Amino acid sequence: MTEPTPPIEQHPPSSSTTTNPPPTTTTTTATTTTTLPRITIKYCTQCKWMLRAAYFAQELLSTFSTSLGEVALVPCTGGTFIVSITSLSETEVRESVLWDRRVDGGFPEVKVLKSRVRNVVDPQRDLGHTDRALRKEHGDSQQQSQEKKTEKCEDCQA
Repeated sequence: MTEPTPPIEQHPPSSSTTTNPPPTTTTTTATTTTTLPRITIKYCTQCKWMLRAAYFAQELLSTFSTSLGEVALVPCTGGTFIVSITSLSETEVRESVLWDRRVDGGFPEVKVLKSRVRNVVDPQRDLGHTDRALRKEHGDSQQQSQEKKTEKCEDCQA
């Protein structure tokens, strides 16, 4: 039978008294490469907008697939919902905001967001039914504004 070992606290100190050097601080820098164009969707975690942000990311990736380098979801707070794009133009890297919930009022329709991404990534690209729907809306709004201009007052026939 073996003798039981005493608890660690009761072990006698070792005869060699070596002092450990103080821990050294190491600094590590990480280099990452970003594939452009890069879509960044900043969303508020307190408002629970992650699912909405993921939906927009999925729609953009489905439509533009390999035309986009990356789509990043960035958690924030404070009611933030901003979609921005970082792209390479001629000689410089540019970042532009495609949609800001506070500036543009609410959340974008997917077709509007796709159109804004297309205008940066590939302006000549046809988005098919998305473009047709946007043209129809644009035509309807122009027609309504013209109707308002030509509409006569029934009370005074003016």
